[in-house]
Amino acid sequence: MVCERCNLAVTSLLDEMNLKWSSVALGQVDFGEQDVTGKTLDELRLRLEGLGFELLDDKKSRLIDKVKTSIIELVHGENLLQKIKLSDYITEQVNHDYNHVSHLFSSTEGITLEQYVINQKIERVKELLIYDEQSMTDTAYQLGYSSLAHLSGQFKKNTGMTPSQFKKLKDVKFRKTLDKA
Repeated sequence: MVCERCNLAVTSLLDEMNLKWSSVALGQVDFGEQDVTGKTLDELRLRLEGLGFELLDDKKSRLIDKVKTSIIELVHGENLLQKIKLSDYITEQVNHDYNHVSHLFSSTEGITLEQYVINQKIERVKELLIYDEQSMTDTAYQLGYSSLAHLSGQFKKNTGMTPSQFKKLKDVKFRKTLDKA
């Protein structure tokens, strides 16, 4: 779950199934004292898959999901990336050694953790370009790039076009959903 609509969809489903939950946040549901098992868990899994979500129930999958959620919150949230070292941030968010997390992420997802962050940053740049809310220099600064040239280089490497070419298109077909990025 990466947005409020996702949270709303999941809370509606949980309410429909008469499951008591104490909190629903990005990528996780806290059932409090209630233990969800057996047929109820199987039904929940099926109904979540029907909504396009996946139920993660092993430790490695949950850790990877927590890493992804943390990165999405960092890149798409109000945090300024230039003040945060990625390895320290991930270690703090998931309470695991960064080298372990980075290796697990790469072997599970098929891309490095750093490339995943870059992909998320590029998607954020696309969003800001489409909505034309701020200058490219401000965007570069907000996302922790050392310069506008560095941002433009990464953007072109990932999309095949410069930010100004993309801005002219303003076509939503170039955006990826967060769970596919």
